[in-house]
Amino acid sequence: MESLAPAVYLTLAIAVIGGYLLGSIPFGMIATRLGGAGDIRKIGSGNIGATNVLRSGRKDLAAITLLGDGGKGAVAVGLAHWLSHGNPAVVALAGGAAFAGHIFPVWLKFNGGKGVATFYGVLLAAAWPVGLLAAATWLAMAALFRISSLAALTAAALAAPFALATDRPYPILALCLFMAVLIYIRHKDNIRRLLKGEEPRIGKKKTAETPPPEA
Repeated sequence: MESLAPAVYLTLAIAVIGGYLLGSIPFGMIATRLGGAGDIRKIGSGNIGATNVLRSGRKDLAAITLLGDGGKGAVAVGLAHWLSHGNPAVVALAGGAAFAGHIFPVWLKFNGGKGVATFYGVLLAAAWPVGLLAAATWLAMAALFRISSLAALTAAALAAPFALATDRPYPILALCLFMAVLIYIRHKDNIRRLLKGEEPRIGKKKTAETPPPEA
């Protein structure tokens, strides 16, 4: 058993550190700069995620950001699944690390996005039934209310119940709860605007006339 310990620790280290570094890649910033849209942190809310990139008027860059932010979470989970032969605890740790990396990226002084796309990428790779149910929730709420943050908050709140309903392992349930808590924390300003009826709707441009509340 002692001979296995170094391999276990190495697997955990690769899964967590690798997941965090993958999650830290700021695809929104990379896409907008290379695409000629400028610094996304100076547009709309200042967030680096796909919803704010869409406010730049560039649907192509928003799609690239969405795929990149979701993909990095899925890759982190896939790598952990391969390294650990599907161990749910290792998968959950890697997914949580990638999600935390997006929100607290080392490359941007730990001030990143709100994590919604990465949340879906992690869930679809770690527990696809939960990911599909969460995505369906987002689509339904977005179609009804046309408010991205409300759709994301609803999906995040229901992820853990979806995990329970589909009989996922406890580490996956913990992962859902962890991501949901951080999503709500990162959306505190959105929640405040929702309560006031001031939250912008999907597709509406938002100018940065005042300093953005968060990057």
